[in-house]
Amino acid sequence: MRRILASMALLIVSLTTVHAQETTEKVNANAVPSALSRPSRDFVMIDFLYNTWITKPDSVKIKSFGYAFNGYLCYDFPIKKTHLSFAAGLGVNVNVIYLNNQVMRFTDTGTLGSTVRFIADTNNYKRNKFTTTYLQAPFELRYFGNSANRNKGFKAALGVEVGVLLGAHTKSVTSVNGNSVKYKTDTKRYLAPWNFAATARIGWGNFSLFGSYNITNVFKDKAGPTITPLALGLCLTGL
Repeated sequence: MRRILASMALLIVSLTTVHAQETTEKVNANAVPSALSRPSRDFVMIDFLYNTWITKPDSVKIKSFGYAFNGYLCYDFPIKKTHLSFAAGLGVNVNVIYLNNQVMRFTDTGTLGSTVRFIADTNNYKRNKFTTTYLQAPFELRYFGNSANRNKGFKAALGVEVGVLLGAHTKSVTSVNGNSVKYKTDTKRYLAPWNFAATARIGWGNFSLFGSYNITNVFKDKAGPTITPLALGLCLTGL
């Protein structure tokens, strides 16, 4: 995981340097040579999101607050002389869900087979969360009201996200003799290796409202309950 994040950071620095060296365009035909402009192509996208499981069995209890983070490096391909463009990118998606008086138990043997179970918390944990991390590629069809300067004006996008699972873990926190004790379980065995989500974005200038709705289940078939995540929040762009 650290190697992947380090490689992505190096990629961002390298591509940003190359992007900064591209030739700028004139603001208009009458502008003097020194008055050049390079419109934003929403090269970097950062999402801060509220995360929840919109579809789940009644037996699965989660708290009302969960969060997610997306960080993407994208490249934008204008569609001729229109206000539309197509964009593709690569980045990281992290999702955190807090269980409500429940814990996740992973069963490998016996009559239950390889399954994930959500059972009552009998240890009175202070906090119990479930985290997933994906290497994710966004694909968007974009509209820009101001194609000369995308840092201003209306913008909207529809797309999909394709992710491959990098890791998943549960972490529980309790107190023993006044000391905080953490229990962590790392496993990818029960989760679907691929993640597909439909996305939408609408905003003005550098700020947009963003939403994603999962098309695929969190867990593998017959390895866990049917769960559909939903994420809503703020997207920052401008480079």
